[in-house]
Amino acid sequence: MANPDTDICYITATEAIAAFKAKKLSPVELLKAQIAQAEKLNGALNALTYKFFDRGLEQAKTAEAKYMKGGATRPLEGVTCAIKDFHSVKGEITTYGSKVFRDFRPEQSAPTVERLLEAGAIMHCRTTTPEFAHGPTTHSPLWGITRNPWNLEYDPGGSSGGSAAALAAGITTLADGTDGGGSVRIPASACGVFGYKPPFGRNPLDTEHPGETCLHYGPLARSVADAALMQNVMSGPHPIDIYSLRDRLTLPERFEGIRGMKVALSMDLGYFEVDQEVQENTRIAAEQFRSLGCTVDEVELGWTKDTEDAWLTNWEGLFYSLSGELLESWRDEMDPFVVKILERGRQHSVSRFYGVHKTRFEMYQKLGAIFNTYDLLICPTLAVPAVKAGRKHDEPMKINGKTVPPYTGWFMTYPFNIVCQCPVMSVPSGFSPSTGVPTGLQIVGRTYDDLSVFRAAAAFEGATKPWKNNRPKF
Repeated sequence: MANPDTDICYITATEAIAAFKAKKLSPVELLKAQIAQAEKLNGALNALTYKFFDRGLEQAKTAEAKYMKGGATRPLEGVTCAIKDFHSVKGEITTYGSKVFRDFRPEQSAPTVERLLEAGAIMHCRTTTPEFAHGPTTHSPLWGITRNPWNLEYDPGGSSGGSAAALAAGITTLADGTDGGGSVRIPASACGVFGYKPPFGRNPLDTEHPGETCLHYGPLARSVADAALMQNVMSGPHPIDIYSLRDRLTLPERFEGIRGMKVALSMDLGYFEVDQEVQENTRIAAEQFRSLGCTVDEVELGWTKDTEDAWLTNWEGLFYSLSGELLESWRDEMDPFVVKILERGRQHSVSRFYGVHKTRFEMYQKLGAIFNTYDLLICPTLAVPAVKAGRKHDEPMKINGKTVPPYTGWFMTYPFNIVCQCPVMSVPSGFSPSTGVPTGLQIVGRTYDDLSVFRAAAAFEGATKPWKNNRPKF
């Protein structure tokens, strides 16, 4: 049997399951190692809200017994999975990062969470999120500031920042997230892990956000194979979500190579200012795709700041419709930026809201034309190498000496929550020399072509091996 040391904490889920079945590792050993890692590191990270270590150990013992008997096991039997504290878990305090819900216990779980737990995953902890998952960084009046394990001066990204930080720090084997403007991909990039935004309808939504096209539940993992393992559990039709797709896509355990694929590169999506360090790592990534046998051409996508306005209209309107009634009683307890979002959302007209559909249509005319020629689009995940921990969302920001919108000017993810039918994965693309924080590359597929995105991500991972000799050190 292996010893519960730091190396065990970084084992992938697919490796762990193979070791469990071979009786070379126990789910109990894995969880004990990760508990020790949490106790050692979380004081500095502040990535966890609630811990279920004792209960988790009992579940791990049950899983261990199943593996020792050599009988049938569930897909995630005995694997630890951190669940974001924005996702409802039946009977467990779920705060959504807000003082408003500090004692709230939902009556039902989000469908994807329910599926992960039914598949045998052990929820040993909940992870931090900004209030109501409103921001691309992770801090809240209730839980404070979460930090990046690669450099504690910087943010892990948001809104699934606690999930990505815990994953990168070896506190969990898997983690889940939601992505309404990049909330899976932003922290995946900042923490050097893999984060997948499935196309709209692939994974069922919860009852709190019915039919919301911008919102997607998705996996965070330290390997593409792990992301596929989670995605196969989370996806598929669900009786509470009319938009969940009837046709279930099952991703394979191994993926074919990508030689011969045509890849389009957009450095700025038409209107972003992008830091030079990020550009350099993106160009190196493009060369890696060429070395894998792909044709890579830089293209002009031609999107404009109308994209930003469409996403903000949808995002702010969504927040007000869901939480606007809380303003009267809870305004002074909320993050001031959340209050601003709610107040802006209250002002949006129906005609402006419908304009989001018009912009979505116009965006896809340009992207669809590119996909007539190319199999994939690649672009940076973030326009900056990193942002400081605790940064306020309305603090002024400059990139390359140019002033950019402080809230939306640095994450290049939200356009794909407007053209929401496109699958997107953020993969690690390197490190920032100035901050030591990872950078990320988005791999964007044609509508509902999940398989091509996973193939490309797996090939890129195999060539770059981002976790081979890299571990956060603090």
